[in-house]
Amino acid sequence: MERLTTVEQRAPGKWQIATVSKIKVETARVKSFTFDVPMWMPHLPGQHYDVRLTDPDGYHAQRSYSVASSPLDKGQVELTIDCLDDGEVSPYFHEVVEEGDQVELRGPFTSYFVWRGESPVLLVGGGSGVVPLVAMLRHQQRTMPELDMRLVYSVRYPDDVIFADELGEETVLTYTREAPEGWTGHTGHVDAELLRGPAEGVQLAFVCGSNGFVETASGLLLDLGMQPSAIRTERFGPTS
Repeated sequence: MERLTTVEQRAPGKWQIATVSKIKVETARVKSFTFDVPMWMPHLPGQHYDVRLTDPDGYHAQRSYSVASSPLDKGQVELTIDCLDDGEVSPYFHEVVEEGDQVELRGPFTSYFVWRGESPVLLVGGGSGVVPLVAMLRHQQRTMPELDMRLVYSVRYPDDVIFADELGEETVLTYTREAPEGWTGHTGHVDAELLRGPAEGVQLAFVCGSNGFVETASGLLLDLGMQPSAIRTERFGPTS
């Protein structure tokens, strides 16, 4: 089995001040923020960083966000943040943070939800749960494009597709609420019909999304014959 050799998993670094060097609008509710990180260390695809905001009274608000960028982007990390209306942190990023601003970061944090070069591998994402999966996809395309990596991605509406300009033939989309005009692909929630082809012959699956999405997708993969040990999951609660 081929494995990545360019990244070693280490303990996360200390809190540090990173500078926002780029902001990209992904959808109406999702933005990607690229940070220049002074004490940068390479991460494994699937890891996350903590972000901490401090108000003038000293109150801290801290949240975790998956890294979207490849470990090959030396000196930088990209965090993709979904804005929640009642959140403490995500609205600040969407409404206040501009390029050149400084933010406290700490990471990358270890997790079993990391890709180390296994192939063929299946990625199954719902909504913003696609972010760590795209980190895996980006790194695969840059380091081992010959390896077989497949992505099944579920969104509600056409305008909800994050990283829409990057997804290619490796990706199968499904729209649960409304499909684009002329769409002939799958519609509705992830089901066995949608997963059967992409899951064929895979050694490992990564499933990321809401609790309900992860439960459903994981159960379907088990029904299709995958072993529990071959299914890695990460659940996204309301990260505000």
